[in-house]
Amino acid sequence: MGLTSAELSARLGGEVSNLSRMLGGASRETWSFDLDGRPLVLRCDPAGAPRAGAMLREAALLRAAAAAGVPVPEVVDATGESIVMQRLEGETIARRILRDDALTDARARLTGQCATALARLHRGVAASDVDGLPEETDPLQALRDLLDRLGEPHPALELGLLRLSGRQPAATGRTVVHGDFRLGNWMVDHGGLVGVLDWELAHLGDPAEDLGWMCVRSWRFGSRLPVAGVGRREELLDAYAAAGGPPVDLAALSWWEAYGTLRWGVICVQQAAAHLSGAVRSVELAAIGRRVCEVELDLLDLVAPEVERAAVTADLLQSTVQRGPHDRPTADELLEAVQEWVAGLSLSGRDGFLARVAGRALDVVRREAAMAPALTQRHTERLATLRVDSDAELAAQIRAGRDDPQVAAAVREAVIDKLRVADPAQLTDRH
Repeated sequence: MGLTSAELSARLGGEVSNLSRMLGGASRETWSFDLDGRPLVLRCDPAGAPRAGAMLREAALLRAAAAAGVPVPEVVDATGESIVMQRLEGETIARRILRDDALTDARARLTGQCATALARLHRGVAASDVDGLPEETDPLQALRDLLDRLGEPHPALELGLLRLSGRQPAATGRTVVHGDFRLGNWMVDHGGLVGVLDWELAHLGDPAEDLGWMCVRSWRFGSRLPVAGVGRREELLDAYAAAGGPPVDLAALSWWEAYGTLRWGVICVQQAAAHLSGAVRSVELAAIGRRVCEVELDLLDLVAPEVERAAVTADLLQSTVQRGPHDRPTADELLEAVQEWVAGLSLSGRDGFLARVAGRALDVVRREAAMAPALTQRHTERLATLRVDSDAELAAQIRAGRDDPQVAAAVREAVIDKLRVADPAQLTDRH
């Protein structure tokens, strides 16, 4: 979105200063500015975004959540395409929240505070408070339909769908669900939770979905604690019940954690598709597509625990890139040179962040160039053992109910091979 201080001044009727794009927000843009000295932010959909026009609904939801006692930023102004709100003070970067010594006490409080915020949302905001909220009556079918629309076969995600469909718990209730309630979408200061942000995925659904999403491994950012990297599952459920939330047991929470992991994998496919289709060209969205295999392995750990988890050597199958008739520098050496140049750019803010994303993307390209022949041969042999010709055929057979130890083991091996290229560090010290 092309945004100028003059446009914001005309819209809000005051003097706008210090306008700058903020970090984060793969799916939406966030801009920081001051209006007559008051710190505000503007959130907007980028051009081509699939949820364009939903900001008025989000503004209504924020106001209803505030009335229910959920800590949220105050809404100042909203249109169908953007929303202006109070700029809260605190930290949102997950790794800082988990590691900063100044936030030690805040981390100890977060599980209880977040459980309370969710209980207030689930019991205090009615569907009638916000017009047009999407509704999920069958969350697994919604993911199947989305995968079909994306048209990209993922046997591991299909195995997750199949196994979760066989043990779905009874519904906890029907409430307004935040949809993306996790570390990274919370503003935190030394006292703990300051505000709940990023309500764009809110919908009507089972309130246990929000609890399970908090426990997805991707949102622990390297911590061993299962609830957002700061707490334990029993602590979360006890605090949620004490704040008035409906009863949720550990078995139901585990199912929704696995569902959330599956959902995040599908969302990663969707975000990469937004780049590949040309709807929203973004190196960040492109890079997210290679995170799918990381999430797939998290999912298999949850839904296919019977598969032996042999020790994995991250650099297994490394091979020398063939030069062919070309002169030096080789393709790998050219990539290395570009990588060094990107790393040396004097960039800050979002540009600096995207430069780091680009550097990691080049790492993926270099590993794939080195390992592709061996991994491709392994995968061809793996599919032949299963008597299928492609991932698409295997995914279709799993969708139809094929589920046996050989399939589960082969799917896991394929995911691990993808992760050797995408991010081999994810193969060690998994928890």
